[in-house]
Amino acid sequence: MRINKVALAVTALLAASQVQAAGFQVSEHSASGLGRAFAGEAAIGDDAASLARNPALMATFDKAQLSVVASYVSPDVDTESSKFGKAEDIAPAQVVPAMYYIQPINDKVAVGLAIYSNYGTGTEYPNNYAAGVVAGTTSIATVNFNPNVSYRINEQLSVGAGVSLVYATAELKRNAGALAPALSAGKINDPTMNVAEMEGDGYGFGWNVGALYEINKNNRLGISYKSKVKTELKGEYTGIASSTLMSGSPLLDQKTVDGTLDINLPSILEVSGYHKLTDKFAVSYSWMYTTWSDFGDIVAEGSECGKIPLPGSTPGVCLEKKEDYKDSSRYAIGGEYYLSEAMTLRAGYAFDEQAGEATLSIPDTDRQWYTAGLTYKATPALSFDFAAALVAGKEIEFKEELAAGTSGTFKSSGDAYIYSAQMNYSF
Repeated sequence: MRINKVALAVTALLAASQVQAAGFQVSEHSASGLGRAFAGEAAIGDDAASLARNPALMATFDKAQLSVVASYVSPDVDTESSKFGKAEDIAPAQVVPAMYYIQPINDKVAVGLAIYSNYGTGTEYPNNYAAGVVAGTTSIATVNFNPNVSYRINEQLSVGAGVSLVYATAELKRNAGALAPALSAGKINDPTMNVAEMEGDGYGFGWNVGALYEINKNNRLGISYKSKVKTELKGEYTGIASSTLMSGSPLLDQKTVDGTLDINLPSILEVSGYHKLTDKFAVSYSWMYTTWSDFGDIVAEGSECGKIPLPGSTPGVCLEKKEDYKDSSRYAIGGEYYLSEAMTLRAGYAFDEQAGEATLSIPDTDRQWYTAGLTYKATPALSFDFAAALVAGKEIEFKEELAAGTSGTFKSSGDAYIYSAQMNYSF
């Protein structure tokens, strides 16, 4: 693996902490949705946070509403190899914020703004970890600024659409680890020696559409689609791929150089239903399909990279890593019990399919969600949502190549705990 600094923007995007969702997807859009494992999200529309899943749901609002969300994600992920040792708690806890606002214009038109994240992650391996050349410190944050408009065609059918500006920022560091003797080029054999350090950011644009069909007041069906987003990341890289030979010396001199990396964030299709079976009880369900095959390989380029003919180097390439992603589905079912005018109780279950071949960057696996939550309506205008989830990932075994002729077999296991709180205020 030849690592570029901008590449972090994706290699970071591919960090191991996303045990809570397929690939490096972020699902924590609302506390109300988390309580039912995000089942029925394209059809329910119980607060402004539903704007993250289907813009057509804005047509069901007769008052302006603001929703503010904070989710705390606490992964517990370990990796182990008989050859390279064990790394524990490699995924740090993270806070995922979001904010939504819906403003009805008249009985036909509504507008809204969603600010949230669809992708992001982070991981931290020890500096002296033997497999440090492909496992180190990685972080990625993306923000989606998403204005939308909806239109009610008739009493049953509504449609909506929006555009997205996605901003991504990332940072990555890799160390020599067990490959230090081969990579030191005459320097002291130090497993903590830097082989790549990078940071970068960039923008991308996309669009989304949705529709809502209200069979009656107790039964609704929804569908939504978010487009693929191509993001160009620009940043700086310092590492072996940018090295030059020091004058009169066999030692390598790592330079800080510019680099670029184009990445495709997958498209998302979601189909949902909501059915209130009695005055007290309702069920909801969702199928989400993510086109991970759009992601492709990671190739970061820089004119100053690959000038020294090191093993495996390519002129103009700072990072090149093959990825084997396939499209995946997420299935969810949830229930709601309307205990009183002020209190609603929720529970849900979801099965999230593995999106890619497991690596130290992303020990991806099938995972199961078990969730519970509630809504408390403090006043007619103010309500609060609280939810918690256990996301259980199965133990997986995979093989990873660190460099030509050097590979290892790894095991990874881990769960994630998610806690979310939300405030909704109607104006």
